[in-house]
Amino acid sequence: MPAPPPTASFSESFSDFFDAVDSFVSNLAAVRWGSLLVGLALFGVYLALRSRAYFHALRAAFPGERFQWRRIWGAYMAAYGFNNLIPARGGDVMKLFLVRNSIPGATYPAVASSFLVEMVFDATMGVLILGFAFTQGVFPKPPDFSKLNAFDLSYLAAHPRFTLFLLTLSAVALIVAFAVLSLRVRAFWARVRQGLTILWDRRRYLREVFAVQLAGWCFRFAAFWFLLEAFRVGGSVRNVLLVLGVNAVASAVPFTPGGAGVQQALLVKVFAGAGSGATIAAYSVGQQIAIAAFSLAVGFGALVFIFGFRSFRDAIREGHEDRAAERRAQASAP
Repeated sequence: MPAPPPTASFSESFSDFFDAVDSFVSNLAAVRWGSLLVGLALFGVYLALRSRAYFHALRAAFPGERFQWRRIWGAYMAAYGFNNLIPARGGDVMKLFLVRNSIPGATYPAVASSFLVEMVFDATMGVLILGFAFTQGVFPKPPDFSKLNAFDLSYLAAHPRFTLFLLTLSAVALIVAFAVLSLRVRAFWARVRQGLTILWDRRRYLREVFAVQLAGWCFRFAAFWFLLEAFRVGGSVRNVLLVLGVNAVASAVPFTPGGAGVQQALLVKVFAGAGSGATIAAYSVGQQIAIAAFSLAVGFGALVFIFGFRSFRDAIREGHEDRAAERRAQASAP
């Protein structure tokens, strides 16, 4: 039979998502609020440790500058919260601006390249977790992603040629952007290497970044355990690893805020036999809503009380203006 048109998949994925939201609202009385609050607190510790590891990477990149972890944590939380509000990781633009202006003498290329330091740990854990998830018999294989009611993920899985074209186009655009910048700014590549400085010192990287991220990952593991308990799905090592596997897939498809839709569709599929349909549907969006609301509140508080902005929009606008001013200065420089 011919595949359904994309519009049908799109409307169906949205319908399923909002049905799950309705199940979550209808089952609020069944939520274990104590476990939910503990889970969110542990998730906050996880983000704090992530920001500390990132702070260490920045300290290696800018050894002669004095700056506060409080501001790096604030930038990290503001970006994470904003990423749960808009798609395509738009919060990273704000993070770039806030971090750059928190470190005297920092440059945008150096700060932007420092984002890559965290990805070494994420890629390592992602491979291990997905390897486990795919062996459990409940996690869909990549070819089966096209059958999920998540428009972005199912569309990419059902159209491998378009997906390959999209990946190739993104890679070419990235190469061209780097080439243009390297021609316009003589010190561009030196600044990029500066942001990755800690990676060249293996012992320091393992001690100050990898180990701190690993500690944060343990808190994240515990956070999802309590969130599974909060929504009565049941906390266990296997269930938590499956949730982490879902998060790894959702983070690779950042077309919706926080991977909404993708996470919901995968969680419903993975935990189909772990409880009633209403319970799993409520958990699939309830966990995402809780984390998004928590991170958004903390991120907005950091934006207001640490950086003095009244809204995310103000921070984004000033970031664009600051970047444009730097480009003009570079263009006028000999």
